[in-house]
Amino acid sequence: MRYQSTRGTAPELDFRDVTLAGLARDGGLYVPVEWPRFTPEQIADLAGLSYVETAVRVMAPFVAGSLSEDELRDLCTRAYGRFSHDAVTPLVQLDHRHFLLELFHGPTLAFKDVALQLLGLLFEKFLTGTDRHLTIVGATSGDTGSAAIDAVAGREKIDIFMLHPKGRVSDVQRRQMTTVLAPNVHNIAIEGSFDDAQALVKAMFNDADFSGRFHVTAVNSINWARLMAQVVYYFYAAVRLGAPAREVAFSVPTGNFGDVFAGYVAAKMGLPVAKLIVATNVNDILHRALSSGDYSAGTVTPTAAPSMDIQVSSNFERLLFDLAARDGAALGEQMRGFEASRAMRLTNAQQQGAAALFASDRIEPDEMARAMAWACSNTNQVLDPHTAIGLAAARRADLAPHVPVVTLATAHPAKFDDAVERATGIRPTLPPRVGDLFEREERYDVLPATFEAITGFIAERGTPKS
Repeated sequence: MRYQSTRGTAPELDFRDVTLAGLARDGGLYVPVEWPRFTPEQIADLAGLSYVETAVRVMAPFVAGSLSEDELRDLCTRAYGRFSHDAVTPLVQLDHRHFLLELFHGPTLAFKDVALQLLGLLFEKFLTGTDRHLTIVGATSGDTGSAAIDAVAGREKIDIFMLHPKGRVSDVQRRQMTTVLAPNVHNIAIEGSFDDAQALVKAMFNDADFSGRFHVTAVNSINWARLMAQVVYYFYAAVRLGAPAREVAFSVPTGNFGDVFAGYVAAKMGLPVAKLIVATNVNDILHRALSSGDYSAGTVTPTAAPSMDIQVSSNFERLLFDLAARDGAALGEQMRGFEASRAMRLTNAQQQGAAALFASDRIEPDEMARAMAWACSNTNQVLDPHTAIGLAAARRADLAPHVPVVTLATAHPAKFDDAVERATGIRPTLPPRVGDLFEREERYDVLPATFEAITGFIAERGTPKS
């Protein structure tokens, strides 16, 4: 399997090099040169398989040439052996057509664990026997940071520098990052928004001096391996609801577009996806883009669903590239225009292509709270704010009545206990395996959201190329 950049000028790479690189050197994102395609018979054969065996079959085409099937199986067994539920991502039925796909049974209680537990092992595998030392630079709106830190803490040949917006993540999210005191872990609270943090990360990748001094890579969903691992649970859920003989819709609470783009990849691979519902909060750039073609960034509004408080969705570029006949030069020009003006109109081809598979909705705070209250009262399920936004969009989506709808449950409700208690009257508690979180020592640095401050901090603590 070979990978190409969405902006057309970076060299093609194999899976190993794409994983270690993260962002393409031309500023683009890597995607497979072509999508692997499963037959209905191959999809039907996934029925009854464990999550690990499903993962091996779904991901095998993407890692071809870099990992054998046995090596991939070993990595998946180790990654998902740390989850607290034997199904890894279990389905829960809410009513006659609505289901939750619980993605929060990993060590940091969020869907990011599904990909990042594997990514940490991939880094370790690909670094073994080399003299290369990775410098991971990431930005988090809450859950990516803790999942990435858990996955690489204490690992040799890796340093991780994780940026989060000061005061804009929940206390649990912050502490899951800042109480990991491994010497290779560096937490940075920036005085700015998640979009500021994400822009700084991209600037470091694109700065020739900085990227020339360090082997920089990414754990954000700009790293293709992240998205590849997330494709698996779309197959796992759909097969249990009747695929390939039956179409399934998915509602995805979305900020950076990575999780829902994984659903798009599953559809391109042949999974019968009736619709992908992009559920946003009031930070609704994706809803505006998909409903009217207006991809224009505004000011981030802090909400009770902080992982969705984003105005620039990095992975949207992958979709636009695929919908525009994979013309890297044209897409590069389009994205550079957006980066300069923070405003962009989707082309007719992009709008029409997206409309064939995607729907979108903007969920107001009171609608989110009502979804949490409904789930608690009618299904005995306590939802976090992000999942509630997905469920609210799912329940009012215009779909054929025979199509089951799966809402991705992206985080454990105890990560957002204040918001859950306001909506339901119930204050969820952390599982015993992380129950002492608020007794642990914290360690992090507060820095201004400037390129000079962040790169200077990393230069003092990182390991440069030998």
